[in-house]
Amino acid sequence: MAKLEIKKYGDPVLRKKSDFVQKISKDIKRLTEDMLETMYSSRGLGLAAPQVGVSLRVCVIDVDPDKKLPLVMVNPKIVSGGNKILEQEGCLSLPEIFAEVKRFSNIAAEYTDLEGKNKTIEAEGLLARAIQHEIDHLDAKIFIDYLPDWKRKNIEKEIKRRKKKGDW
Repeated sequence: MAKLEIKKYGDPVLRKKSDFVQKISKDIKRLTEDMLETMYSSRGLGLAAPQVGVSLRVCVIDVDPDKKLPLVMVNPKIVSGGNKILEQEGCLSLPEIFAEVKRFSNIAAEYTDLEGKNKTIEAEGLLARAIQHEIDHLDAKIFIDYLPDWKRKNIEKEIKRRKKKGDW
């Protein structure tokens, strides 16, 4: 396993819609292992392949406090959701940036696992939020896209300031 570089906001790969995975190969399995290692070492709850420079519909999530329940999703999609709520969110591609985002509090999603089996998961709370967040990355969306223009522009100014200082 290898720790991968997390792409930061502004990298074009984060704004490219991800391609569907055609086959669960050894390379896909290795990618997910590396993504899990990267996510855990960065103390994240989820990581999508575009965040490590790979434009494929793959994401990993683990919201368990003991980090013992990794969820690997290939070609995931939300099939239903209900009861939108506003909660704070962050992202490994926007370090130390947080904002309140409205998302479904409960969802159902379909995906393929690493054995090539089609699965459905029903999730609520933090897991539901993490799944939606990571699928957004696969669709070239970032959580600040949901914010009012003035809020997003303030965050973008902060990022520019950090880049000038070399903190980005």
